[in-house]
Amino acid sequence: MTRATQQAIVAEARRWLGTPYRHQASVMGVGTDCLGLVRGVWRAVVGPEPEKPPPYTPDWAEALGRDDLLDAARRWLEEIPAGKACEGDVLLFRMAIGAPAKHAAIVSGPSKIIHAYWVRSVCETHLTAWWARRIAAAFSFPGLKSDG
Repeated sequence: MTRATQQAIVAEARRWLGTPYRHQASVMGVGTDCLGLVRGVWRAVVGPEPEKPPPYTPDWAEALGRDDLLDAARRWLEEIPAGKACEGDVLLFRMAIGAPAKHAAIVSGPSKIIHAYWVRSVCETHLTAWWARRIAAAFSFPGLKSDG
């Protein structure tokens, strides 16, 4: 496994900007969902994916009521305090209080994230108060080394 840097993670995520939203996809320029973006960045900066996600419907979190995304992140990423997340880290979000985490984004700068979500392409947006209230957990890629 290579040692990812914060700069390499953000640069790779930015290469995905404009990729159309496509449920369960992970192909730069063709289509991706939020998990597919994180998977694609992993492949570029870390190496082969450690596990293939199972098929999932757009309402998987609501239908199943399980924290499958959070559990998978804990298996492969390094959990950090949400308040310590910085460029290159992954944030997971709960779309409703008490609901399972079902959205992922990569921190790209102070109060900025790169993510893909329904009816949008991969975009870089501000981490608004709306998103910040929904943060469920934060993670670093494994073996992350500081750019400083």
